[in-house]
Amino acid sequence: MESLGDEPWDVVICGTGLQQSLLALALSRSKKRILHTDPNDYYGEHEAAFSLQEADSWATAHAAAAATGDLSVEDGSTTGEDKGSGPSKKQSIFKNASAWKHPDAATHGLSFPRPYSLALAPQIIHARAKLLAQLVSSRAYRQVEFLAVGSFFVYDAKASDASSKLSRIPSSREDVFSTKAIPVKSKRSLMKFLKFVIDYNSEEQRPVWQEQGEKLLSEFLSSEFKLDENLQKYILALTLTLDGRVTVVDGLAIIHRHLTSMGLFGSGFCAVYPKWGGSSEIAQVACRAGAVGGGIYMLDTKAKVSYDPDGDQMTLDLSNELSVRTTRLVTSQDEALPGAQTITRLVAIVNSTLPSLFEVSVEGAPTPAVIIVSFPSDGEYPIYALVHSSDTGECPAGQCVVYLTTLTTPNSAQRLESALSDLLTAAVPEGNTAPVCLYKLQYEQSLSPREPSTTTRGKTCTFSFPSPPLNLAFDDNCLHAVMDAWKLVMGEDAAEDGYMVFEDREGVGSDDGNDDDNDI
Repeated sequence: MESLGDEPWDVVICGTGLQQSLLALALSRSKKRILHTDPNDYYGEHEAAFSLQEADSWATAHAAAAATGDLSVEDGSTTGEDKGSGPSKKQSIFKNASAWKHPDAATHGLSFPRPYSLALAPQIIHARAKLLAQLVSSRAYRQVEFLAVGSFFVYDAKASDASSKLSRIPSSREDVFSTKAIPVKSKRSLMKFLKFVIDYNSEEQRPVWQEQGEKLLSEFLSSEFKLDENLQKYILALTLTLDGRVTVVDGLAIIHRHLTSMGLFGSGFCAVYPKWGGSSEIAQVACRAGAVGGGIYMLDTKAKVSYDPDGDQMTLDLSNELSVRTTRLVTSQDEALPGAQTITRLVAIVNSTLPSLFEVSVEGAPTPAVIIVSFPSDGEYPIYALVHSSDTGECPAGQCVVYLTTLTTPNSAQRLESALSDLLTAAVPEGNTAPVCLYKLQYEQSLSPREPSTTTRGKTCTFSFPSPPLNLAFDDNCLHAVMDAWKLVMGEDAAEDGYMVFEDREGVGSDDGNDDDNDI
């Protein structure tokens, strides 16, 4: 341990969130001296995945608007430590967390804590996402098992009986023609829109929408394509927009990504989900690549930062009594921006597989591991439910995990509970035993400032990633900050054409535990 402090490090990365971990992956072939620490005793930071015992502990730690553990660049500041109390206390992006367990949970099938892996960031990843392309070019994809995201559903509260309250959204030409839920005239209008979206950014199609780019997509769908309110709900559900008010320019881009991703990796699905905890699994795989490349990892390690008088280096006094020096420090922002968008999330473990939701809709398609249900806005913000089967590795066989999300309001927690009850009622055939919720984790998540911050002092520089966006689908814009941090560390050695582009390591099949069966 003492020898680790002998020579300065090219970079110290604090936190193992997805962005810091992707940076470690990007630097893994650079031959830089990299020290990667985390004040937590688990990987993933804001995108972590927890066993039930870990979820209970995390909820207790974030039961109120707790002080942040971010890294300040002030002399003598700390990372991963409470900064004091009182009105000036900084607010964490997570707050109001609580955990609940059914009083007879064991009787109803709740297993011991380890078989569960509840994700803080249950994001789907579209097949066209740049993240997947980078995982392929960096060869990290070999250690991630991706699962198919299946159908999107819309919940219709006005349907006459429970069995017809869930409508599957058609997302291909074949889907539209085969569904019986849409009248023939409406099918023609919907097909016209889908055909338009595929080529919406061409010279021929741009004049149709560019002057209306800032209008609401719902208004555009009505005026240009004569789509009724029911079909508008289908289209808006595919955008996964949290406030239900997506603009034309944003909405068309999202629907285009959805449709052009369909079938890219196989029949019947447009997005994937990493097994064993979503983004947390990618973070761990990226850190593993960093370690194989020579990076040193220390979990459960806090730091106190100070600067040399001449500004040539900074010193980090670690909680394991080791002191290290560097000129480049990378961390993440954990302080909530006042007035920033906030979501309420309810994670529920259910003692049913809800098989009707995971049916294969296209011949030859894989059995989906994730499906999405939209509860359209009805005077309030929409609610989305991501239902994960046990194939995700997030719960034992015979159960599923439901992640419900909506924007925070005074009654958002109650609305999520109601949506969960409605979903379970609609997903189980009449006369069958009603599913039981075994465990629930609920919390609010906000945002830090949306741009990375860079602080330079003499020859030293501290780069801080913003907190993750709240999107339910991975946002490729997160990757820009990772590349910026990589350029900062690499300096004159930064060659963009080689960014995240690696050859397979020698002995890849045996040493790294890679397997071509896990290819995308």
